[in-house]
Amino acid sequence: MLCVGETVFFSVVIPTYNRQPILEKCLRALEVQELSKSSSVTDYEIVLVDDGSTDGTLEWLAGHKEEFPHVRWFGQDHAGPAAARNLGVEQALGDTIIFIDSDLVVLKNFLKAHAKALVQGKEKLGSDRFFTYGAVINTCNFNNPTAEPYKVTDFSAAFFATGNVAIPKHWLEKAGLFDTSFQLYGWEDLELGVRLKKLGLTLIKCPEAVGYHWHPAFKLEQIPRLIDQEIQRGRMGVLFYQKHPTWEVRMMIQMTWLHRLLWGILSLNGTLNERTMAPLLQWLINLGKPQLALEIARIFLNWYNVKGVYEAYAQIQQAL
Repeated sequence: MLCVGETVFFSVVIPTYNRQPILEKCLRALEVQELSKSSSVTDYEIVLVDDGSTDGTLEWLAGHKEEFPHVRWFGQDHAGPAAARNLGVEQALGDTIIFIDSDLVVLKNFLKAHAKALVQGKEKLGSDRFFTYGAVINTCNFNNPTAEPYKVTDFSAAFFATGNVAIPKHWLEKAGLFDTSFQLYGWEDLELGVRLKKLGLTLIKCPEAVGYHWHPAFKLEQIPRLIDQEIQRGRMGVLFYQKHPTWEVRMMIQMTWLHRLLWGILSLNGTLNERTMAPLLQWLINLGKPQLALEIARIFLNWYNVKGVYEAYAQIQQAL
């Protein structure tokens, strides 16, 4: 059995759903990883789990399989990212799992950087009771996603998030993998993080392992979907709180009087919304500043999230 700190065989687990164009960039970046003789990475595989895509993802892979020698792929009926990642972990041959999303494009030193951080972490802590967390930079540049500079808005305070993380497989198994009751958008990875923290795992930052998270440039037509995501995230946040009823989780899911007051004031109790702010947002988009428009839209998106949290919590309390 390979041991973190000596040599590492990585299994890069990627769930995907209807993302074939950016998935192609994701996989091609992983196929050209630079592994020097001095690197502790012996080899790696890419475990792709297609979550019931309808855009021809699996057919495209089958037609280009010779271009992706590291990829093993599996398909399942659409069941969400938690179930897809669990299947990926179960099928993984490596003792160390790296989770990334299928819209993430990495640099050539990505695996080497995670391996170096894992080796150094084990030497420092004297055990493998930790995971490494790389940097995620958001971009809407499809043609050249890795050209995007780091921005303040790219900072994440999450303990465990599956956008760019490496962890020994046995800790995932001991924690019980992802909870598949998180059927809607959000929180399944952070909930697993709570269980990993209870097992005594710590986070080691690995800023050299950079991933560029692509999303389409913000347009007003996306707003209904983004609002629906925030409402779903609110409902799943309450499920998260039911499983771990702590103040820390309440802060994470924005179920506090502070968040209600903050986003209520900033949105003028919902007066600033997708209708009243549409002219300003469109003006910024026309100026070529879609990312700024999206950040401003988060004022009312967060208000929808907070309302979704409290509505879901009230429904549960009424059912008791």
